[in-house]
Amino acid sequence: MLRRCAGGKEGQTFGGIMKKKLITVDIVLVILSVICVGLTIALGVANPVMLLIAAAVLAVLFVVLLLNIKRLRRLIAKLLHGQGYDDSLTQHSLANLRLPVLVLSGKSIVWYNEAFANGVLPGQEHYLQSVYKTIPGFDPEKVSRTGGQALEIGDHSFTVFGGGTVKGDGLFVAYFVDDTVLKTEAAEYHASRPAVLHITVDTYEDVLKDLKDSERAALTGEIDRVFEKFIDGTSGFLLRLSSSRYLAVMEERHIAKIIEGRFAILDRMREISNDNGVVTLSIGVGRGGTSFSECEKMARTALDMALGRGGDQAAVRTPDGSFEFYGGVSRSVEKRTKVKSRIIASALSDIIRQSDSVLIMGHKMSDLDAIGAAIGVLRFCMIMEKPAAIVVDEKHTFAGSLITRMRENGRGDDFISPAEALEELTAKTLVIIVDTHVPHLLESADLYRKAKNVVVIDHHRKMVGHIDNAVIFYHEPYASSTCELVSELLQYVGERENRPTALESEAMLAGIMLDTRDFVINAGVRTFEAAAYLRRMGAQTQNVKRLFSGSLENYVSRARLVSEAVLYKGCAIVVSDKIPSDSSVIVPQAANDLLSIDGVQASFVAMDMGGYVSISARSYGELNVQVIMEKLGGGGHLTMAGAQMKDVSLEKTKVYLMAAIDEYRKNQEENEDAAHARRREND
Repeated sequence: MLRRCAGGKEGQTFGGIMKKKLITVDIVLVILSVICVGLTIALGVANPVMLLIAAAVLAVLFVVLLLNIKRLRRLIAKLLHGQGYDDSLTQHSLANLRLPVLVLSGKSIVWYNEAFANGVLPGQEHYLQSVYKTIPGFDPEKVSRTGGQALEIGDHSFTVFGGGTVKGDGLFVAYFVDDTVLKTEAAEYHASRPAVLHITVDTYEDVLKDLKDSERAALTGEIDRVFEKFIDGTSGFLLRLSSSRYLAVMEERHIAKIIEGRFAILDRMREISNDNGVVTLSIGVGRGGTSFSECEKMARTALDMALGRGGDQAAVRTPDGSFEFYGGVSRSVEKRTKVKSRIIASALSDIIRQSDSVLIMGHKMSDLDAIGAAIGVLRFCMIMEKPAAIVVDEKHTFAGSLITRMRENGRGDDFISPAEALEELTAKTLVIIVDTHVPHLLESADLYRKAKNVVVIDHHRKMVGHIDNAVIFYHEPYASSTCELVSELLQYVGERENRPTALESEAMLAGIMLDTRDFVINAGVRTFEAAAYLRRMGAQTQNVKRLFSGSLENYVSRARLVSEAVLYKGCAIVVSDKIPSDSSVIVPQAANDLLSIDGVQASFVAMDMGGYVSISARSYGELNVQVIMEKLGGGGHLTMAGAQMKDVSLEKTKVYLMAAIDEYRKNQEENEDAAHARRREND
């Protein structure tokens, strides 16, 4: 295709002439100069008189060459372009192609057409120069791929395609496609795509409660000013849907900057407060959709996720179903009504009546809250006069003392293994899941997958990939425990004689005490009301406390775990394989004990359970352990969380845990720096 080069014969290929890698013009001149000098010396030896004449001629030639080196390069360029051969095959080759073309031999530029000279590197000659120096970033391997290589040259954007070889003696041909306009318009298209935000003021009613009209107006004015400043920096708009609900629409370019700033509006709004509390926001963002409608639906789903995780945060959802979370640094504010509990109790009663049997299960490594809530739901089924059983792996549970006590009181038949549950499952069996809402954390994932009807009752902050096919999804992240939720439901069904027994009440009270650490953390008004109800049902606190007692061996093992703790960025970390798996109950107890050490904001205890590593995380609220555990595949609450890691060694677990803490601390520092910067601006 590339015919005739610098006086070559018609039909002779360019590749044939370029069998060997070309050398630069400068080197050729040096070689010729050496030859001329050698011949002059030989002539001088034969005839000394001619030596002076030959030397003078050589000097003149050297001066002429040096003064005309650029003209020589242009001449070579003209010949390479075939411009000296009218009506030749060269005129019908790549020389006249309007697409810029570059030919390399090795790394040297040996040819390019007029389109390249005028459109890619105008006003310069680059023959026999290195392509890597002339076009920085040029990569033959990327150019050879199907999609080519994107390059920015001057003010233009190119996609370069080509093929050949850059090693040895072969040629490499590259074609430059100027797609500046296309890429500019594509970038503008993506930057102008719509993003929809659903925003709710979590504590709106609380902070305005009992305020005078003037105080109410002043506070709402502050809130409005924050929203106005937030939207003024964009080309979008903000609409108030109700007193505490807003809808915002903006372009992708602006939401990208807001995300990069980690939703600074959350911190700005949190600076507004009064005696009733702090103003917090929950934001759901839908971006990347094909239409406004799709983005709006994603925004609503994201807002539900943000609220389900306790509020005071932003959740961003994309079309692939993934979520990103920002904020969530404050404690949840109790926002529940007894009306909802009454409605859920009625709906649960109806679906239990329509079922042939009921199977109740919690999460893997079930604790007192999971088993206590399951016992409460079992009482609910008894009131509905439906056969029911609790599914639990008794070899791997933190609630062994409670199950043992139930068996001692003749209630051993209420518990069955996951394998037995699968055999009992029918098309009309109802599966009720308590104390978790994530499929991979269930006691039996197979049981969930095969069940036709599923109900979820949980209080943990909502996680990505939650159960989405439940006929009833009773999720209250503002509750202290699942036992609190179940005890409320029991108050709306049955007669006095059907209410929970003292043993069942103690089981549920144990779950509440576990998750509140004896009513110290996450204990709201409704928590004490539920505990009072259970006390009226006969629960004895001394009996409940015995469920938390352990053997001397367990106490010694727990003390050993605490002694092995290392401090890392305000966190106490323990990683051990010295504790028997049947003593796993001491892991969360050790995590609680570590919080009593000065300077410890959070504690993490990881133990090898034989096949997987179990991590228990605890804090007093200064550090959100839920966020850290989510990075390891777990979840939980602000102050209590956990994770289970399969096929990972203890050493790797410690590395991953410390990396998650590093990332959390880094985000904390960035948020604090941004808050300081805003305060300096305000001052």
